[in-house]
Amino acid sequence: MDWTSLFQTILPYLPAKYAGDIVSIITFFIAAAALALRFWKPPASTSKLLPLFRIVSMIAQAKGWNTSAYQPGAKAIMVPVGSSRAKEAEKLGLDMVSTHPKAGEAPRHVN
Repeated sequence: MDWTSLFQTILPYLPAKYAGDIVSIITFFIAAAALALRFWKPPASTSKLLPLFRIVSMIAQAKGWNTSAYQPGAKAIMVPVGSSRAKEAEKLGLDMVSTHPKAGEAPRHVN
């Protein structure tokens, strides 16, 4: 069941005042989480705050292009748009696949 059908099922049973209040409160929580995530440096992968960071990130709907550039436990090569990540990785002697932000591991050196 997706969100749209869920809302279409539940909304007719709620009074209009409460439905508007619920939507406003949910919208506030999403916006507050996004604002907190904007200024919160991601914690280390061993930090006790990591679960809280992941919950706030989930509430802020930070997925795909909206994710933080720096992720807990992952490192990446940040390169300008016109530059090639493969060429930059080669200059540094790193494996190109492991330099992707979604690799989930620190970049590996090529031997």
